[in-house]
Amino acid sequence: MTNPGVELQELIAAMEQRRTRVEQGGGPERLKKQRDGGKLTARERIDVLLDPGSFLEMGTFVEHRGGRLMQGVDAPGEGVVTGRGTIQGRQVFVFSQDFTVLGGSLGKMNAAKVTKIMDMAARTGCPVIGLNDSAGARIQEGVDSLSGYGEIFYRNAVYSGTVPQISAILGPCAGGAVYSPALTDFILMSGGSSYMFITGPEVIKSVTREDVTFDSLGGADVHTRKSGVAHLEYDGDEAVLAGVRDLLGYLPQNAREKAPSQPTSDPADRTNEKLLDIVVPDQRKPYAMHAVIHELVDDGTFLEIQPNWAKNIVVGFARLNGESVGIVANNPRVMAGTLNIDASDKAARFIRTCDCYNIPILTLVDVTGFLPGVAQEHAGIIRHGAKMLYAYAEATVPKVTLITRKSYGGAYLAMNSRDMGADVVYAWPTAAVAVMGAEGAANIVYRREIAGSDNPDATRAQKIAEYKDAFDNPYVAASKGYIDDVIPMEDTRRVLIQTFAMLRDKEEARPYKKHGNIPL
Repeated sequence: MTNPGVELQELIAAMEQRRTRVEQGGGPERLKKQRDGGKLTARERIDVLLDPGSFLEMGTFVEHRGGRLMQGVDAPGEGVVTGRGTIQGRQVFVFSQDFTVLGGSLGKMNAAKVTKIMDMAARTGCPVIGLNDSAGARIQEGVDSLSGYGEIFYRNAVYSGTVPQISAILGPCAGGAVYSPALTDFILMSGGSSYMFITGPEVIKSVTREDVTFDSLGGADVHTRKSGVAHLEYDGDEAVLAGVRDLLGYLPQNAREKAPSQPTSDPADRTNEKLLDIVVPDQRKPYAMHAVIHELVDDGTFLEIQPNWAKNIVVGFARLNGESVGIVANNPRVMAGTLNIDASDKAARFIRTCDCYNIPILTLVDVTGFLPGVAQEHAGIIRHGAKMLYAYAEATVPKVTLITRKSYGGAYLAMNSRDMGADVVYAWPTAAVAVMGAEGAANIVYRREIAGSDNPDATRAQKIAEYKDAFDNPYVAASKGYIDDVIPMEDTRRVLIQTFAMLRDKEEARPYKKHGNIPL
């Protein structure tokens, strides 16, 4: 007669043996190679990302479906680790691709593990985080692997704007694999060890004869500075994962909630005398918009998004009296803060992200207009600029605009004017709102008088001065109700905090529609 206790011990031992086999991934040699390459393993990444002891794994013993080319192939955990955990006590769902198992390649059951936690994230209203390190589609599974990607892409799109989706690129991400991160809200990359591209260097060389390395084709530097595909770059896995934790602190759990408040010791009524030295009335002298932002927000902390791409516009997250805000600001130090194609795309995407997740928007305006030029016109500045107009008009979150200095022409509208749906518009005494700058306006409005004068230069100077006195100030717009108040610069933080508090419970209904048709 067998001993039930012994049988149970044998069953438990067998279970633990199987679990250990899965947890070892591709085995000690491949795990060592992963670490020697300066990268964490799939499970180590989860440990670094999540609160200690909070990870609950799901799909531990899932296996591939077999098939002729997969016969006898061992793939512990199907090359991906999936489950839930917490970050700063808030529940998240995570998948971490294991490059030590078949290069982290995606097959049908690998995708099934990923889609399961995506579905659970949507149903429970929690963010989903993807830690990407994969060679791409599993060729041995053929169309099944493509089907797996399709199931993931579909959910990326359907759940977009429902729960935050964040992608960390911690190794290769090539071919069709790049489209899942591209469909998510934010992409963070590890410099020097990660890359993204549709076709690799060998294919490019065979088709176009171009010689290019993996890093120069699709490395973090490329995608954070040239293409605008990625949002943030960090040095190494641990820094990227810390960046994910930091970013999540500014976001709500889902589209039905507001972002969590954070206690701050920075007084709500702190005055901003430093602004008097940062911003001068002379419109020809650029200033550091970043310095303005750091002076206004809690503890000077600003998480800039896409800081190295389209630098003429600044976007990112901060807090005012503990509450998350999204900031959109012109950068007078780069291209005089004009709006071009890339800046328009960058701002429009960020505005829509804030609106998805109930994050109020503060717009800081110092803009002369849209960038002129044949190249911009031929590349579609009209279409791209329209994206900003659409994004601001579409957004129903609290929207506050502060004109710091120039606000001219169509860019005045694109930077969230009253007419485009701003709830409250403020200006500093240094502000000027007009169709164009005084020099250009005087040359058009007074061209006959200037041309017919005995001293055209003196007449032009006189007319420019007259135009400046009449229009290059905030008071004409304020007299017509386009600006709610002209405020002292040193009182700005207090006024902004009071205004956003006033708008905190704002509700705005819109006409029924399936969805709008943004000019993509």
